[in-house]
Amino acid sequence: MTDLRITTLPAAPLHTVEIWSNPATTANRFEARTGFALPPMGHSAGGNALRLIRYEPAVWLAEGDVSALPDILADNGAITAIGGGIIRAQLSGAGWRALLMESGVFDAEDPTFGPGCSAATTIDHVPVRLFVDSENSCIAYVPRSFSESLLHFWRRAAGILPAAS
Repeated sequence: MTDLRITTLPAAPLHTVEIWSNPATTANRFEARTGFALPPMGHSAGGNALRLIRYEPAVWLAEGDVSALPDILADNGAITAIGGGIIRAQLSGAGWRALLMESGVFDAEDPTFGPGCSAATTIDHVPVRLFVDSENSCIAYVPRSFSESLLHFWRRAAGILPAAS
């Protein structure tokens, strides 16, 4: 069995941030107010107070204090609370990449998918958002309605994965 831990994390304030007009102006306002730039596609930016994780061309997942975002977005975007509909699972240990390859369609073993990277994918027919928070850990954002079955699938798969070399 491989070195792998699957931990359901406590609920967190999660929001979807969308920018649909004036992206350059909105990005400038964002950086001026937060002190960091909006992350590019497939990456994250920020820190403990606010982290933005980009999964789609004009959509970010915001985790943390989003109180400044409505003023920053103005009429150029929207922020929507989604925390109640998402669970966060931390996959950690040497086997987290191999676990994501089980019934997945994304190459989680690609070495360029490292800390600070993100991806949107499907695993065992479930839409999942991934955020690599360290070399040995990834956070999976899973729709609550599918979380029980996906966590069960992962726990079963973790029990049969070969030990990492």
